[in-house]
Amino acid sequence: MSLKGKLALVTGSGRGIGRATALKLASQGADVIVNFFRRRDAAEQTAKDIEALGVKAEVIRANVGDPAKLNEMFDMISDHFGYLDILINNAASGVGRSVMDVDVKAWDWTMNINARAFLLCAQRAARLMGGRGGKIVGISSLGSSFVLPTYAVVGVSKAALEALTRYLAIELAHEGICVNSVAASAVETEALKFYIKQGMISDTRQATPAGRMVIPEDVAKVVAFLCSEEALMIRGQTIIVDGGTSIAPFVIPEGDQQ
Repeated sequence: MSLKGKLALVTGSGRGIGRATALKLASQGADVIVNFFRRRDAAEQTAKDIEALGVKAEVIRANVGDPAKLNEMFDMISDHFGYLDILINNAASGVGRSVMDVDVKAWDWTMNINARAFLLCAQRAARLMGGRGGKIVGISSLGSSFVLPTYAVVGVSKAALEALTRYLAIELAHEGICVNSVAASAVETEALKFYIKQGMISDTRQATPAGRMVIPEDVAKVVAFLCSEEALMIRGQTIIVDGGTSIAPFVIPEGDQQ
């Protein structure tokens, strides 16, 4: 699966799933725009690691939850490159509260970064893709369809992202743009530590039926596949990467039984 000559934007790609995805796309030949908001050092390290793979990397700071900053980022991409082939909507945030404790500030913050940004990024990216075709992939989570403790507003925002995936897939199909999402279970990242601290998920670190937790590279491989021509006829789908957790949540692998 070669992505040589393609230009990809991965939002929130300094760490975790975003970093793993940026590196995976780069390993297949794509030049990558590394977006970050808070951790410049992590983003610049990701860019260095991308360039070590023999492709180009550009670092752009932007809070995708702020429409003005989001538009500035795409203006920079338009002015500097003039096109875009791949958009990975990975940047995410959230407030850990029960549904009855969600206030307007928590709602707006989470929805703006996790859902609205996907819409606005896709709109701007589609214009840069023009008649070239393109790939758009959103990063979701199992909380979009499962009720998790104090995950309410994040879960709703991810459900909105998945709904947008379906609408975008149909409306952009005539432009040759494929739109899909990948939903992961708890992934071994710094974000996992944040959600545990916020009480959004429990710190069980229980093994999945596959025998281990999902790692960022597992998600990145599926994202990269969706960006390839081999996935041309996959449209508007949310692919689950969870090692079997969602279909057998109470199954404990034999080696982990006590």
